[in-house]
Amino acid sequence: MSAVPPHARPPIPGRSPATAESPLVRRLLIGTTLLFLGLFLFVPLVAVFTQAFAKGAGVYLAALHEPDALASIRLTLLTAAITVPLTLVFGLAAAWAIARFEFPGRALLLALIDLPFAVSPVIAGMIFVLLFGAQGILGPWLQAHGLHIIFAVPGIILATLFVTAPFVARELIPVMQEQGSEEEEAALLLGAGGLKTYLRVTLPNIKWGLLYGVILCNARAMGEFGAVSVVSGHIRGLTNTMPLHVEILYNEYNFAAAFAVASLLTLLALLTLAVRSLIEWRTREGVVAAGVPEEDSAPAGPGGGAPQAAGAG
Repeated sequence: MSAVPPHARPPIPGRSPATAESPLVRRLLIGTTLLFLGLFLFVPLVAVFTQAFAKGAGVYLAALHEPDALASIRLTLLTAAITVPLTLVFGLAAAWAIARFEFPGRALLLALIDLPFAVSPVIAGMIFVLLFGAQGILGPWLQAHGLHIIFAVPGIILATLFVTAPFVARELIPVMQEQGSEEEEAALLLGAGGLKTYLRVTLPNIKWGLLYGVILCNARAMGEFGAVSVVSGHIRGLTNTMPLHVEILYNEYNFAAAFAVASLLTLLALLTLAVRSLIEWRTREGVVAAGVPEEDSAPAGPGGGAPQAAGAG
């Protein structure tokens, strides 16, 4: 007779499980967590909106309709509109190649995908200045041909692409590796072409992980400060994104306007959190319906860590 696994043995009467905590310890842990969240999350959120409306709704709306504020909003939306689709295409291609094929340089590609997580955004911005700045490696050639990268919109988009590049790929790689390629191979054996297999089998299986990565990528693209600050030049009305415009207003002691624009970024963060929670809930529902343990099928967080939400829906 085989030995009974430790986790399957019945508990000894009169003895608490090793992982059980006393009610006092549980209350202490819960109270500490709530206090931390209140001080470092809830209070700052309340402060942002309180300061934004401190001088009334009229001042709040006027700050958002100010030409430089509108220009920063448009530039932020434009940057996200260009960056997110490009990151999506790169993430799909990189995840497909890494999860489905073995090839020379695979480990190097994984390291390059993780590079933006390890490099400071300010250093990333400096790299682009050294490459495309007036005194940079390619600067003289670009100036001779009338091309402007640094202190212009293209530089902002390049810097944002660098810091957001890993998000979609790092969400999809563990999901696709966990799912395997059996369904795709079956579709190919039944006569489906490569494109049809990808559209009808692969994408539906990774849709929640894909959407999860896109949401995180969009939030980072709109909220990026360090890399964009280096390459933008802080030209009001031209190269200031919303975070940079908030900094300028705050440094000018125009607190009502600064917090008004900051409140838009805060609303974006809250919306991102709500959509992320919805995706995780829908994912868990799909996991339960499929009879798969939740911990085995959640999309990994940025950096390729342990899964957090299911990739198959």
